[in-house]
Amino acid sequence: MIKRIVLGMIVLSLMTSCVSKKIYTDLENKYTDLKKENRLIADENEELHKANAQFNEENKMLKAELDKLKADRDKLQADCTATTNNLKTLKDSYAALEKNSNDALESNMNKNRELLAQLGAKEKALAAEQDRLNKLKNELASNTKRLNELENMIAAKDASMKKLKETLSKALNAFEGKGLTVEQKNGKVYVSMENKLLFQTGSWAVGSEGRKAVVEVGKVLAQNPDITVLIEGHTDNDKILGNIGGGIENNWDLSTKRATAIVTILGENNGIRKQNLTAAGRGEYAPLMSNDTPDGKAKNRRIEIILTPKLDEISKMLNEF
Repeated sequence: MIKRIVLGMIVLSLMTSCVSKKIYTDLENKYTDLKKENRLIADENEELHKANAQFNEENKMLKAELDKLKADRDKLQADCTATTNNLKTLKDSYAALEKNSNDALESNMNKNRELLAQLGAKEKALAAEQDRLNKLKNELASNTKRLNELENMIAAKDASMKKLKETLSKALNAFEGKGLTVEQKNGKVYVSMENKLLFQTGSWAVGSEGRKAVVEVGKVLAQNPDITVLIEGHTDNDKILGNIGGGIENNWDLSTKRATAIVTILGENNGIRKQNLTAAGRGEYAPLMSNDTPDGKAKNRRIEIILTPKLDEISKMLNEF
């Protein structure tokens, strides 16, 4: 094994590489675009969680205001009851004083009018507070309903991706221990395939075993037509020397060709929507491990199939708030 590695290094050291500036620039632009797209998806996911936190905070504020309004209403009701009792007392006094003096009667009548006016004002204020309380209740109920719908929608998306991950794991069980892993994180499902399962050194032609794995992935994707699929090619940091494999310019070129090869196999499945497929080459710039060891380099040479759920419904609901 060591002899093979040394021999490979000697061959590579004898080769030369010439990177076309135009190709490099085009690939760099594609990488920037894909990086922006990835960032937008991450930002959109972060905005969903921020909106969820904001809705919870608004509900707390509405509940606090609701409690205050209830307290104000109870105070108004107590004041109204006290005023009613005072009115009854004054009426009784009025009946007694009516027999004694017209002046006393007039004075009591004026007091009664004032109390009646106060009672009417308090009743109007109570009615206004009750209307405001009802409006707040309706608004709270509406916001709570929409928040629950949003949370349920997010939970459904997570459950859907979890089910997709489980389905893929089951479909790809035969490739366990052969450089293939399936995991769910950040609301997405990642299928990672090491190059030892897919390609020969310096080649972008998919081997028979790797093709079987990609075809199995395609079968699952065909049953989930709304999933967005990003295929990323990754390499180690070894430079491409000479004209290996019939025209590979550099690691960007190799990783892109390998990603495109996977897209081509997936595209053979008529159940997969071609507009949902994207191929990207990331070269050596997104390693999983250090390139200082052979094992690290082997882990970094890989294809990642990144599956993202459709977020149109969630975005539409966010715009309605």
